[in-house]
Amino acid sequence: MSSSSYLLQFLLLLKFSSLSHGASPSVYDSFVNCLTTKSILQSDISKIVYSPNNPSFNPILQAYIRNRRFFNSSTTSKPVIIVTPTQESHVSGAVLCTKEIKLLLKIRSGGHDYEGISYISDVPFIMLDMSNLRSVAVNVTDKTAWVEAGATLGELYYNIWTKSSVVGFPAGVCPTVGVGGHLSGGGYGNMIRKYGISVDHVLDARLVDSNGRILDRKSMGEDLFWAIKGGGGASFGVILAFKIQLVQVPQTVTYFRVERFLEQNATDAIVQWQNVANKIDNDLFMRLLIQPITKKNKNKAKGEKNTKTIRATFIALFLGDSGRLLSVVSKEFPALGLTKQDCFEMSWIDSVLQWANFDNTTKPIVLLNRIGDPLNFLKRKSDYVQVAIPRDSLESIFQKMISLGKVGLVFNPYGGRMTEIPEDETPFPHRAEILFKIQYSVNWNEEGAAPEKDYLSQIRDLYNFTTPFVSKNPRQAYLNYRDLDIGTNDHGPRSSEQGRVYGTKYFKNNYDRLVKVKSVVDPQNFFRNEQSIPAQGTRKQRKMF
Repeated sequence: MSSSSYLLQFLLLLKFSSLSHGASPSVYDSFVNCLTTKSILQSDISKIVYSPNNPSFNPILQAYIRNRRFFNSSTTSKPVIIVTPTQESHVSGAVLCTKEIKLLLKIRSGGHDYEGISYISDVPFIMLDMSNLRSVAVNVTDKTAWVEAGATLGELYYNIWTKSSVVGFPAGVCPTVGVGGHLSGGGYGNMIRKYGISVDHVLDARLVDSNGRILDRKSMGEDLFWAIKGGGGASFGVILAFKIQLVQVPQTVTYFRVERFLEQNATDAIVQWQNVANKIDNDLFMRLLIQPITKKNKNKAKGEKNTKTIRATFIALFLGDSGRLLSVVSKEFPALGLTKQDCFEMSWIDSVLQWANFDNTTKPIVLLNRIGDPLNFLKRKSDYVQVAIPRDSLESIFQKMISLGKVGLVFNPYGGRMTEIPEDETPFPHRAEILFKIQYSVNWNEEGAAPEKDYLSQIRDLYNFTTPFVSKNPRQAYLNYRDLDIGTNDHGPRSSEQGRVYGTKYFKNNYDRLVKVKSVVDPQNFFRNEQSIPAQGTRKQRKMF
């Protein structure tokens, strides 16, 4: 890029930087005037386009912020305009008009991206909030559904349940996650070992491309359709909806949640879990939570101090009854010591509620609640484990966690159906060679820069500590556990190099094919974010608008 081009870009950014807390009349008017040229009625525009001066602007912006780190920070850049489309044509118009006024477009479905990149940016941007596009149309006859990008998983599950009690969908356990981001990033849940990940069941899609065209699978072509099934939709267009294949679930499933502490031989159970969780009956998924806790001493009168220890929690969904589950676990995983009293039989939809931490009196209609849990400050990271971690290494990890104090780990087993699907079938490559995935998790409620620095340091410290025990070359990561620590892209002259750093971690060898698709469908790199797929081509093509 020439020095004159850099100067022009700088002046453009300078021009719009003052807009972070209020869109100038010229920008807002230009955008609105542009929309009218795209055959969007003025009466519609007044209902879907918001400037920061509109009293509804902040409530709309904050409604789907899921990470308190980005909720009300003075350092968080706000959009200059929010668009809340109610029709597909509104999305098409928003894409074309954002392009015409040379701004960045950010796309938000559920807002659960851990780094907030769907609603924050270092440069001026327009935010496309998809929450009004949330219809779910279930066809029980052929076990399919069309679900719009702004629908939540809870809304999807509820709508499936109203049509059939023996049909479900293999996706996440958090009901307020948006379908658009979840599926386009891969998507997984507690039926992963039986049915694979969410995008393994995507049959069709509707998308707006960088030219404002509304495309389905046939018109977009198989390469683009492949790319949005796990490669991140926001790199290629705006996902409008997915057509999905639903799966069979039994009338009765079984749930258990069993806790063990280090003092109760939890390490024995964790060692055995590593060796069986990915090989056991495919109907059984056993998540393992490992958390540092402080156990209160009941004999404080004797002057004994509270004890810092590790709690291991085994949470399971079994697609069958408790009798068969007990037979499987007692044979394959005796170290858990599972009893009949630990097992609770229920319908699949009730298991959805259990996994979402509702009590057993809660009715499924609660899944239509889009608000979610109370807002926490949080940070997440991810890893993939290919070889079981030795016992002494596990013990060293536990001691490290106790010394750090707050960071927890979530182990999610693979195996089963995941071993049968080639890693290039979709952009999501983490398949047969994976024993389990790790999520690093830390939440906090204290305000201020000092606590944030402390907790971020803790989770990064544990991530560095586990380096010897996880995948290498590349150290793999899960796109939907977005983590800007592993690399970012400023979409300047080094865009290709920067993209490869995080791209190979998320997509392994599929990254190069994603770049090729991107370069064909969006050569000017209109759809971009801090970790998007870059386009090949001239520097002029890759530069920011």
